[in-house]
Formats: sequence, structure tokens, C-alpha cells
Amino acid sequence: MSVEPKNVLFVCIGNACRSQMAEGFARAYGSDVIAAASAGLHPAMNVASDTQRTMREKNIDLSGHFPKNVHHVLRTRFDLVINMSGLGLPARLNAPVRIWDVPDPVQMKYDDHCAVRDQIEHLVMMLILELRKKAKAPDFRGQGSGRLET
Repeated sequence: MSVEPKNVLFVCIGNACRSQMAEGFARAYGSDVIAAASAGLHPAMNVASDTQRTMREKNIDLSGHFPKNVHHVLRTRFDLVINMSGLGLPARLNAPVRIWDVPDPVQMKYDDHCAVRDQIEHLVMMLILELRKKAKAPDFRGQGSGRLET
């Protein structure tokens, strides 16, 4: 049984580090349950070089990625928004929001940038596992007499 992937938007401030990492991990590890996108409240000019480097260490290439403004994705209907910005989001997103308390690595030393990457990888994997579990949950509505066979 095939399940429609959930549209998930990852948001941070500049769409240059955290949300790009989350989108990269979601696409690499969870494309069966997540259709990932990312955006920023105040987009940077490009994806941070340390972000690209840390993700290459995980065999995820972000070289074709670029920062996007959250207002550019408002036409898409999202099933879930992950907010890592620490700020409020536009009400027009009209989707459930989860807050991930992840520090912004943009000015951090490289090793600390890697630690943030690893934290985001863990959070994305937990989300993927949650969505896979929900996708496999049996739905007994309208099936047979309503009793389980043993």
C-alpha cells in the first residue's frame, strides 16, 4: 500500500543553514513519507559554505540549493511546518507548526556547525520514523464485521 508523502516545510531565518540541512536530510532519508521544502523569513544570498561542506560529509549535495523566502511558498499547502527560526511565522501558512529549538550555526566554528547538523539529522530521522509509523497504522474503518480474527 502506497502512502502519499506529507508536504513538510522547514523554516529558519536565512534558509542558509538549518532549514537547508533539514530539507536535505528529509529528501535523502524520507522521500517515501515527506515531500520536503525549505524557506527563510529573511533569506540570505546563498547557502552557507560550511552548511554545504557539513552535508557533503553525509553524502548530501546542496550545491543546487538556494535560499527562498517563506512568502514564495505560500501557494503550496503544507501538512506540517517545522519552525527553527525562533520567530513567529506568517499566519497564511495555515498548517500545524512544530518548533525545533536548534541554534543557528551561521556564525559558529566548523565543529559546532557539524554538531547542529547532527542534531537536525536526528530530529529529521525521528520525524520520518513517526510518519512511517503513522503510514503503517491499520485502518479498520469499513472493513468486514468490525471484529478482528485471531
